[in-house]
Amino acid sequence: MTRRFVMLAASSAAIAVAAGAFGAHALRARLEPRLLEVFETGARYQMYHAFGLLAVAWVLSRLPADATALARLSGWAFVAGTLLFSGSLYAMALGGARWLGAITPLGGVCFITGWLLLAVSASQMTA
Repeated sequence: MTRRFVMLAASSAAIAVAAGAFGAHALRARLEPRLLEVFETGARYQMYHAFGLLAVAWVLSRLPADATALARLSGWAFVAGTLLFSGSLYAMALGGARWLGAITPLGGVCFITGWLLLAVSASQMTA
């Protein structure tokens, strides 16, 4: 499971960098400043949570095998949050329907849940 979260983290970080470059170079002349800001927020939060996935992998590597459930759930919450939060922001900025904005807070809830679960998981780590 640790390897899976490292692979997800690296892939998500690569996509975040590509999205950031796409926004800075290809979209700057095509989107109004507010929509470009929305797109950049999606890329920024995707990168933050790629680092979060690395933290999940590290915590998993330090937990006893019978105490990994919350850490794994934390990682999947980060993945779901990235898809819902960043994905909805990317889609809205690129011309998606405004109702996608209703999905964005669900991604934020996933992010918050993931961090809280990670904190509880870390408290179970062995020295």
